Amino acid sequence: KILRANLSDLAAMGAVPRAYAMGLALPAGLPANWLAEFAAGLASDQALFGVTLIGGDTIRASGALTLSLTAFGEVPQGQALRRSGAQVGDDICVSGTIGDAALGLLAAEGGLSTLSQPERSALITRYRLPQPRTELGKRLIGQASAVIDISDGLVADLGHICAASAVAACIEGPLVPLSPAAAAACDADAKLLNRALSGGDDYELLITAPQAAAGELASAAKSADVALSRIGTIYEGSGVRIMTSDGEEMNFTNAGYGHF
Repeated sequence: KILRANLSDLAAMGAVPRAYAMGLALPAGLPANWLAEFAAGLASDQALFGVTLIGGDTIRASGALTLSLTAFGEVPQGQALRRSGAQVGDDICVSGTIGDAALGLLAAEGGLSTLSQPERSALITRYRLPQPRTELGKRLIGQASAVIDISDGLVADLGHICAASAVAACIEGPLVPLSPAAAAACDADAKLLNRALSGGDDYELLITAPQAAAGELASAAKSADVALSRIGTIYEGSGVRIMTSDGEEMNFTNAGYGHF
């Protein structure tokens, strides 16, 4: 997960992943097979995403297991995607489905008992093993006006784009794509929709683009074999609103993770 989360940051800038450096602080009580299994997982993802471990450091820890990772990617000079280019009238789109990870954490903690075991397992897997959209990210160069990956939550990360671009955003709630498992959870408890839209760890791409680029975006998503959904529009002003099917604005007690 630590590798994939960093690759998602590269995808949001349109970069092709190349390498990473990792630091490990290993406690004395770590199970003997943990490091071998962890290395095997890294090896599998290195082959999958085309990256190489190029260095780092390993030390003994007196406390908890600690990991740090820095990923490196390559993007054509001057063409890196940023969060500061959204323009009034742009479409807002997302890859994949939203809210699975936040609900997956809830399921991993013993919640969502009304769901079937396959549904709970699907959500937990999405929380524990995100899918960085590296193939889509590099295809957004020249099409998207702003991109960010959804790590803090849909509402919070769209807020980051709005703040950096000096614009406002309106999301049409019914257009936000939910997986079957997430939809089942929200149908059983309507309050969970708030959690799905504000929770983090989805690592999907949140994209703004001119309406005229809709065809090119669809082609890029098809080439990357990733679902892409239009969910709203950029407006003048500031902040993020999410509207229900009844035209009412949703209220959020938690707008997502805050770094400061």
